[in-house]
Amino acid sequence: MMSGKHYKGQEVSCCIKYFIFGFNILFWLLGVAFLGIGLWAWSEKGVLSNISSITDLGGFDPVWLFLVVGGVMFILGFAGCIGALRENTFLLKFFSVFLGIIFFLELTAGVLAFVFKDWIKDQLNFFINNNIRAYRDDIDLQNLIDFTQEYWECCGAFGPDDWNLNIYFNCTDSNPSREKCGVPFSCCTKDPAEDVINTQCGYDVREKSDAEQRNYIYVKGCVPQFEKWLQDNLTVVAGIFIGIALLQVRTASSAVAVRICYLYFIFLSLFLQIFGICLAQNLVSDIEAVRASW
Repeated sequence: MMSGKHYKGQEVSCCIKYFIFGFNILFWLLGVAFLGIGLWAWSEKGVLSNISSITDLGGFDPVWLFLVVGGVMFILGFAGCIGALRENTFLLKFFSVFLGIIFFLELTAGVLAFVFKDWIKDQLNFFINNNIRAYRDDIDLQNLIDFTQEYWECCGAFGPDDWNLNIYFNCTDSNPSREKCGVPFSCCTKDPAEDVINTQCGYDVREKSDAEQRNYIYVKGCVPQFEKWLQDNLTVVAGIFIGIALLQVRTASSAVAVRICYLYFIFLSLFLQIFGICLAQNLVSDIEAVRASW
């Protein structure tokens, strides 16, 4: 005969379960969006109708970033979403391990970048010069290089003369291009009074003396500017760790404030990865405890 008391055994935490589900469904949808953008970009360039053309581009195709990042987000979001909803321990463990591997790779990349910074510098130089050669071969690559040069206020890998590597911008006598001895418009210094971008501002600029070039274009290379950017951000990281930078955001310059927000986003991303692993492992423990009590 049963008593009026109800037995209360182990239960799966609904709060953790649906938090993981909700977070990962957004993550999954974002991954789908990235994949969609990547596939759409390839479709516009005719890559999907001619897969062999993937290897035709001499430089880096930025679409790969969307496809790789979107693919990782899609897999992680799917595993976390379905794993939490169906209380599938295999998918949840896969989610935790996959997230842990990404976290470990990020930390490893940071350490290796610090230890082998000279090698990284050489590889970055090779990468930029290789893409300078392919500047006109792909519109996405062209936009990426233009964005980089505008953002870091640089030109070429180590200077404007690196654009001699490109068949349209080199200064050889046999070059029939109107852009001969010039640089892309993204190398030009910006005039705040100009509302319309002058895409011809870099024409013939390298025929001028070095002193004159400074009046028209950025003369610093992107590799040194990238190193400076890293050093500036590492300084801000130290400030964040001692608790000063975050307290001074309101009084800091806009450039420093932007760097602080950017690095805060990185730290928040790493924290969320660890937090996601802990939540998934907690949910796995709850599920296994409930199954053990059956």
